[in-house]
Amino acid sequence: MQKRHKSYYRDRRVAFLMAVVLFAAAMSVGTPSFVSRADNISDLKKSIEQKQQEIKDAQNQKKQLQSGMTDVKSIISDLEQSKKDLAAYVTQLDGNLAEVQSRISEIKEMITQKEADIAQTMEELDAAVAREETQYQGMKGRIKSMYERGDYFYFEAILNARSFGDMLNRVDYVEKVSESDKRMFEEFRATREYVEVCKAQLESEQELLEEAKKNVEAEEASLESLITQKQADIKAYETDISNREQLLREYEAEIAAQNAEIKELEEISKTLQKQLEEANAKKKTYDGGMFAWPAPSYTRISDEYGERMHPTLNVKKFHNGLDLAAPGGSPILAAYNGTVVAASYSSTMGNYIMLYHGDNLYTIYMHASKLYVSQGAEVTKGQKIAAVGTTGRSTGNHLHFGVRLNGNYVNPWNYLK
Repeated sequence: MQKRHKSYYRDRRVAFLMAVVLFAAAMSVGTPSFVSRADNISDLKKSIEQKQQEIKDAQNQKKQLQSGMTDVKSIISDLEQSKKDLAAYVTQLDGNLAEVQSRISEIKEMITQKEADIAQTMEELDAAVAREETQYQGMKGRIKSMYERGDYFYFEAILNARSFGDMLNRVDYVEKVSESDKRMFEEFRATREYVEVCKAQLESEQELLEEAKKNVEAEEASLESLITQKQADIKAYETDISNREQLLREYEAEIAAQNAEIKELEEISKTLQKQLEEANAKKKTYDGGMFAWPAPSYTRISDEYGERMHPTLNVKKFHNGLDLAAPGGSPILAAYNGTVVAASYSSTMGNYIMLYHGDNLYTIYMHASKLYVSQGAEVTKGQKIAAVGTTGRSTGNHLHFGVRLNGNYVNPWNYLK
């Protein structure tokens, strides 16, 4: 009688174990494997956490974009006090223009990066969806296989053991199958969560991209508004009859200061060249080649070299270069191989670059919105060195291109034809 009871309870325990195994197996997603999937699940969870952090970062970037817009009205209001001193006004406004231009460049870089991020996220999402579908199909196949085998497949496998040791081995096998199935289901669930977080990241990145594009448009409008304001204020100042005599004196003083600054740079350049020649026993020479056109995006020549009627002072004045009316932000190229003598700013020339080509020949590029080279750099003919702008004493986007030989301005056309 006792033996029957023991046998009965043993069978009950085995049946209970089988019920647990069958429940776990019902949740499986693929062919049983004894290889642990813990690493895959751990990697997926780390990827999910990383994606969630990237979503937060994108949301924070969006808020920063929205809160960092240029306040044109505030800038113009702050400039009112300096309008009586044109040089101070121009310098202050050019600083504001540089900040807006820098912000536009940063946002455009963000747009480029975000477009690349979106492309990568879409690839990751596609791969995750494909992996999820494979796992789902595997799960369907597993359930179908279990159904076809019947509910008592594992139970019969154990009962048909040849010995008690064999039975224990089969029970161990079933437990491993069950554990493998659980892991597979956990991986499937983690994959589904990863797919969802990829979708959320993609949506967040696309929102940030749209916000960045809107910001670029708004900032470019702000930049144009400040340039228009500058043009209007300079023209109003220069065309004021009551200021005419003072303006003539200021103009002469500014040109004299500009020439003095350039002459000083030439002297510094000569000293440096002499030191280099003594060190290297090699003199920098100009080989007589024709210059590259310095503003390839130019639309027209707005002012020629030579004597001309000043546009606002209404007196004849010597114009020491060519004004090339090119679009703002378009490239300024080095006319010829040379050394950067200066890459600086002044209230009359704005952002300017001065290149030395050898044999006392220099080229000067004025009113740039941005400089891409620094003092001492060696540049080659046609190299991009700056961007067209309207900094300094300028009332519109253009490049003032000047050529100096032996300490005097000469006609740029002699080197451009």
